[in-house]
Amino acid sequence: MANIQVLIVEDEPLIAEDICEYLSNVDYTVLDIAYNKAQALKALEQQSPDMIILDINLGGNLDGIEIAHLINQKYQLPFIFLTSYSHKSILDQAKVTRPLGYILKPFTEKDLFSSIEIALYNFSQHAQPHNLNLERINQVLLSPLTEKEFQALQDIYLGLTNKQMAEKHFVTVNTIKTHLQNLYDKLSVGSRSEAMAKLRELTN
Repeated sequence: MANIQVLIVEDEPLIAEDICEYLSNVDYTVLDIAYNKAQALKALEQQSPDMIILDINLGGNLDGIEIAHLINQKYQLPFIFLTSYSHKSILDQAKVTRPLGYILKPFTEKDLFSSIEIALYNFSQHAQPHNLNLERINQVLLSPLTEKEFQALQDIYLGLTNKQMAEKHFVTVNTIKTHLQNLYDKLSVGSRSEAMAKLRELTN
């Protein structure tokens, strides 16, 4: 799946549906919705999201903060908090998990997308190998990347959506999806986050 894949962890079904609707308006794919801690942990074990939207308060508990610690320790994936909490005590607990965004409810579609775009860009820049170049990557791959596939890889590290990539290169979104799928096949991965993890492994 070439779209940016998002895991939503939110215990209020109506808010989760709002987020799904917002994401469906652009080229994001909702990978799964987890309504509690157990579902969130299962989704993380079984799937590879590119971004996690994480509510702090799940069922009356601050389980979102615990999940955030686990994401950092085990999965190294970008996440943003979506919460109704703005108390300093909660912020103090949340900030040590190093979220890439903190959205207060109620939120707008614009709030959500700007936070996701900034989060993806910052995470991707942090994850990018220092010496990312086509020649070096192709030395360690059985099937070498083309120039177009390498451009798609570079755009992943810029945190661009498929639509943004298409506009940048003056091609269709389907062409971008083809380049991304070929890239995933050659790296033996299934998502952007897995591609970045594989590149870290290959270039170390």
